[in-house]
Amino acid sequence: MDAAASSDTSGIRIEPIAAAHIDSFHRALDVVAREKKYLSMLEATPLPETRAFVMGMIAKGNPQFVAIAQDEVVGWCDIDRHFFPSHAHRGKLGMGILPAYRGQGLGRKLIETTLRAAQEAGFIRVELDVYQDNLRALALYEKTGFVREGIIRRAARIDGRFIDAIGMALLFEEDGPA
Repeated sequence: MDAAASSDTSGIRIEPIAAAHIDSFHRALDVVAREKKYLSMLEATPLPETRAFVMGMIAKGNPQFVAIAQDEVVGWCDIDRHFFPSHAHRGKLGMGILPAYRGQGLGRKLIETTLRAAQEAGFIRVELDVYQDNLRALALYEKTGFVREGIIRRAARIDGRFIDAIGMALLFEEDGPA
């Protein structure tokens, strides 16, 4: 691990998202979305939609964690269980970290915490799509057990440019990730 990745994150708490975090989560989501590099959305959904999403995640018992620094959300990771009953063992992972907090090991802490909660909640498979040019995220996902399953060609179009994505998944066994 390099010096940047070993920076002190001791002042950052990782905790399950709660209604009190929604406004701050919405602001963080908007910052990362507007970078137009990492998320499918190009800006955060309106606050009422974000609130409905978070409250729905809480009500369904889906794992969603936030990283808190100075009472503000600086990162998040969540796994949304698939809607169809025949696919209910599967979930889709989403995450983001504010630019100033990247490269400090926070992503790994968030994803490991969220994956533990997903396994405890009975998920068997966790999936994600990551833009092919997001090398830091690809490395993180592979370090935490995700395996590349395929390329989604022209998965996104941002500012007239097509971006391929890599579909990845992690399978849980009874005693841990497969």
